Amino acid sequence: MSDADTSRSSDHDSPWKMALDAYCQEFLGLLFPDIEKQVDWSRGYSFLDNELQKITADANSGRRYADKLIRVYARDGSETWVLIHVEVQGEPEDDFAERMYTYQYRLRDRYGMDVVSLAVLADTRKSFRPTTFHYERWGCELTYTFPTAKLIDWEQHWEALEQSPNEMSLVVMAQLHAKRLKDGATRKDTKVALTRMLFERGYERAEVVRLFIIIDWMIQLPHGLEPIFIDEVHEIQEEQKMAYVNTIERHALAKGRQEGETRGMAVSLRSLITLKFGEPPAWAEERIDAASTDQLKGWTKKILTADSLEAVFAH
Repeated sequence: MSDADTSRSSDHDSPWKMALDAYCQEFLGLLFPDIEKQVDWSRGYSFLDNELQKITADANSGRRYADKLIRVYARDGSETWVLIHVEVQGEPEDDFAERMYTYQYRLRDRYGMDVVSLAVLADTRKSFRPTTFHYERWGCELTYTFPTAKLIDWEQHWEALEQSPNEMSLVVMAQLHAKRLKDGATRKDTKVALTRMLFERGYERAEVVRLFIIIDWMIQLPHGLEPIFIDEVHEIQEEQKMAYVNTIERHALAKGRQEGETRGMAVSLRSLITLKFGEPPAWAEERIDAASTDQLKGWTKKILTADSLEAVFAH
């Protein structure tokens, strides 16, 4: 494990889920623009996480995936389900294409809906580019293909990412840096540069805070560099005259990481609750203070899909 990951094990699936929750159209617009143009966004869209959980209950929980199932409407008026799968594990999976097909036929069999499956590959192996699952035996043959976006291909178009107003371009840049950069000081400098870019793009406050949390979650730093990063973010805020990211909260997060994984997770959970539901009430604070590491992990995952604070803590 690199020094950048000493505070806690890497966890890139959760920030991806957070990004997909917030930037569904932007995600398709950046990585699958031809599909984004086919969607009638004026009719809105909705997430079908419960439906997805029913057909993925037996998935291998040891790997890192960020799966989202989204109901959209095509421009011809028909309802379509879009299954987005982000492979964020460091090593490619040999059975990836078969699993894409398995999810596809389970959804279609269970709900009778057209399902468009999309794959985002966040690994760094150039040769891993699955697009097809093929099966043939004794005259019975099946071929299933799906669109794939390989994030490392964007390294050849880095300037386009830097100049894009699309919020997901920052997520892609953060993911690529998180995979490529191992030296702590370089990660810190890069994280500062992304934060500066975030402030300079002129997003609304909620977008700045959300994207800051995603970037902070993806690009982890050694304990010793956290205070330096915090100070440099504070300087950027003063330069831009934008106090969007609460420096006191960042200090608390750094302190929490130094005190242990449980305390750090508690501070991160409070940040997510504040972003999505507002300041946590006293009863929620009490639950968090008394929670174990496993409870905090469970609540952090649930907040990404919960529609109320009560649902986050429900058994």
